[in-house]
Amino acid sequence: MAVIVIKGDDDTLVSQAIQATVNELVGDGDRTLMVEELTEAVYLGETNDASLATLINAAQTLPFLTGRRVVVGRNLGLFSKQATIEPLIQLLDNLPDTTDLVLVWEKASSNQRLPAVPKTLQTALKAVGAETVDAAPSGRGRKAFLDERLATAPVRLDGSARKAIADRLGDDLGRLASVFDTLVSTFGVDAPLGADDVAPFLGTAADVPPWELTDAIDSGNVTLALEKLERMVVGGERHPLQTLATLHNHYQRALKLDGAPVLDERSAAAYLGMTGSTFPAKKALSLSKRLGPQRLARAVGLLAQSDLDLRGGTGIDGNTVVTILVARLAHLSRSAARSS
Repeated sequence: MAVIVIKGDDDTLVSQAIQATVNELVGDGDRTLMVEELTEAVYLGETNDASLATLINAAQTLPFLTGRRVVVGRNLGLFSKQATIEPLIQLLDNLPDTTDLVLVWEKASSNQRLPAVPKTLQTALKAVGAETVDAAPSGRGRKAFLDERLATAPVRLDGSARKAIADRLGDDLGRLASVFDTLVSTFGVDAPLGADDVAPFLGTAADVPPWELTDAIDSGNVTLALEKLERMVVGGERHPLQTLATLHNHYQRALKLDGAPVLDERSAAAYLGMTGSTFPAKKALSLSKRLGPQRLARAVGLLAQSDLDLRGGTGIDGNTVVTILVARLAHLSRSAARSS
């Protein structure tokens, strides 16, 4: 009996993780006899009333013409409340030895964001020794994920090739497998490749996470900030108002900390009402101190004017409005660095 939890909000990476996990569990067995996969449509049924009954029944069914069954429960973000997840917790206490259970904690159609795994389920999973696969890690984990994939690629990538792939793919790690497939089909397995070899196969620069844009702005690097913005607009297809909201939240935190009775990132996080990592609070506190009251007021004024412009206050198109805003904010950070 194996219990494996796959977590992530990137559909491509989650699907790849499921495929790899199921392939390992099935081995040389007959997939058509061993594997049963259940999704949101099955849980909702004709009544549209979400229930885990079908997953529970599948997991408790004995194998037929094979020694084991692999049951894959997808879209479990649908059951983020304690009352709805309780049947799964009870199942873990009575899971047949002949069932390998793969639980996929991913969004359902009703989830705008991937909810957290309920603590009671986390406890139950830990009690049965469940293995967790983070299919789409974030922050430092995402970089480690990419580094590990590049290091174990089916072709031999030198430092320049790894950097080229990482820079071009950005936050779109789901494209990595297809890039590797293309490189193998073109150059062969274990071929030594450099940046010039891989560049033609990387396609359009992909999206980057919002913190890369705000980090570039805070550094005062106008060119880098505009490059990150372009990738968010082109690769990520972000609407100007989405980008404006990201920037507004970034500077609003710094503004709240201006003159606040905080001494370090922990007290700053508490003051801002933030939970989890204190790193965003550390950034906000640093920005607040670096810009000071006058430049913070200037930044807020630029954001307010851009908001008006995006809502019809000017004839300039939205992407141009945001481009001008990002350039001005980066210039503001650069002037603060020069005066310090």
